[in-house]
Amino acid sequence: MTLSMPSSTLLLSKELPTLRYTSTRDRFDDTWGAPLSTLLGLGRAAGADFIEFFLERDNYISCLAEDDAITSISPRLSTGAGVRVFRKQADCYVSTNDLSFSGLKAALEKALAIMGLHLPGPNAFVPEINLEPLRDYATLRGKEHWLADCSSMREMGDVLLVANTKLNTKAKHVQSRRASYFRDWQEVLVAASDGTFARDIRLTQSVGYSLLCADGAHRSSISKRLGSTGQPQFLRNWDYDASAEEVAESAGVMLYADYVESGSYPIIMANQFGGVIFHEACGHLLETTQIERKTTPFADKKETKIAHESLTAWDEGLSTDAFGTIDMDDEGMPAQRTLLIENGILKNFLADRAGAARTGHPRTGSGRRQSYAFAAASRMRNTYIAPGDYAIDELFASIDKGIYCKKMGGGSVGATGQFNFAVDEAYLIENGKITKPLKGATLIGEAKEIMNRISMCSNDLGLAAGFCGSVSGSIYVTVGQPHIKVDAITVGGR
Repeated sequence: MTLSMPSSTLLLSKELPTLRYTSTRDRFDDTWGAPLSTLLGLGRAAGADFIEFFLERDNYISCLAEDDAITSISPRLSTGAGVRVFRKQADCYVSTNDLSFSGLKAALEKALAIMGLHLPGPNAFVPEINLEPLRDYATLRGKEHWLADCSSMREMGDVLLVANTKLNTKAKHVQSRRASYFRDWQEVLVAASDGTFARDIRLTQSVGYSLLCADGAHRSSISKRLGSTGQPQFLRNWDYDASAEEVAESAGVMLYADYVESGSYPIIMANQFGGVIFHEACGHLLETTQIERKTTPFADKKETKIAHESLTAWDEGLSTDAFGTIDMDDEGMPAQRTLLIENGILKNFLADRAGAARTGHPRTGSGRRQSYAFAAASRMRNTYIAPGDYAIDELFASIDKGIYCKKMGGGSVGATGQFNFAVDEAYLIENGKITKPLKGATLIGEAKEIMNRISMCSNDLGLAAGFCGSVSGSIYVTVGQPHIKVDAITVGGR
C-alpha cells in the first residue's frame, strides 16, 4: 500500500476521510504498515488498551478418491481480516472480508462500540503507533515459491488413483477404499498496538488411506494419515506402497479378531498417534482457556506433582516439518518450546495474549486460530510425552496379562478430563508377549488419574498428524509419545 497524507504532521480524526491507500493486492508486505498503524492509533485514541489486526489469504484444495474414481475436488479461496480490541481484561473480536482502509476502519469501529468505546471527535489527535520493521518469516525462510511448487490438481488425482489401486492389490475382502489429500496454503499478517508487525506463509498438507473390509459378519476398518508443513513436494514423496501395506495388514488381522472382555487392565500404548490421549485428556487442561473457564483440575497445581515421575511432556512449534510447526503464532509471537510437565511436576501452561492478561501465566507463542473468522486462543502445537529410558521389551516384560493398543481411533473428552477412546487395533498381552488380536476395545478414564499411572516410557518417540477443534476453530497439531505403559485403565468391551 502507498499512503498519501495531509501536509500537517499531526493527524486529526477529521482528516481520516482524506487519506488514500493503494493496496498491494497479491501479498502482505511492509506497505501495509502505514494504514494499519493509523488504525491502531485510532483505536488507542478511542480508549482501547490494546488493538490487534490479523489479515489472512488462504488457498485450499482437497481431493478424494473412492475405489477407482475421483469423487470430490473441493477448492476454496478466502481473504479477510479480524480486529481484536482489549479494554482492561475484557475483549471482543470482529471480522470482515473488506480489506480496504474503510472496511478495516468499519470493523474497528464496530469492535470499539461493543466495548463501549467510540471514535474520537473530529479534532482529536490520532497517535502514531510505531510498528517494528516487518518481521517477514516468509521471505527469511524462502517460502514465497511454495504454492507454485505444490502438486497440480491433475497430479493430485493421478497419485490418489494409483495409490487406491495399490491398496486394492494388497488387501483382501475389500468393502471400500479411500485415498484423500488436502493442501492448505495461508499467508498471514499481524499488526498490533504494542508494535508487533509480522508476516508468515504456512503450507500444510495431509494424505491418507481409509479401508473397510468385510467377510460375512466380520468387519474391520483401519485408517492411516500422514501430515507435514513446509514441503511442496510432500505428495510426490508419499510412499503410498508402504502405507497400503501397513493398512492392509492391520485390516486383515483385525477382520477376524476376538472381542475384548471388559475390565481393568495394564496397557501398553504405541508411539505416534497414541499421544492423542495425552493431547485430549491432559493437554487441553493446560491451556489458559480452561483456567479462565474454571474447567481444569490443574489450575492451581503449577510446581506440584500431577503425573507419574516417569512422565515429561513438551509442547513446541519447532520440530522440522511436523503438522503443528509454526514460525510464529497467530498473534505474531515467535515459536518456542514449552516444558509442560517435568518428571511429573507441572511446569507451565499454554497461554495466548488474552490468557496471559487474565491468568498471569506468560505467553508461550500458543495463540492460534483456524482463520481470520476466529479470535486467537491458547492452543497446542506439537505436543508429546518425552522419550524415557526403557526399551520396548521391558514394557511388555512387566505385564502378565494386559492389552497392547497399537492404533488409536476416535473418542471424546469431557470438560474436566473424563475421556473415552476407541482402539482400532489391539492385542492381548500374556506373560510379556503379544498373542491374539482383539477388537471393540474402548479406553475409559480421567486425566488426573491416568497421568499418575503412566509408569514406564520407552525411548522411541514418534509423532503423528492430528486435527484439533476448540474455541478458535479447527487447527493442525502434532500428537506424539514413545511406547508407554499405563499400570491400570478401564477397558470397555463385551
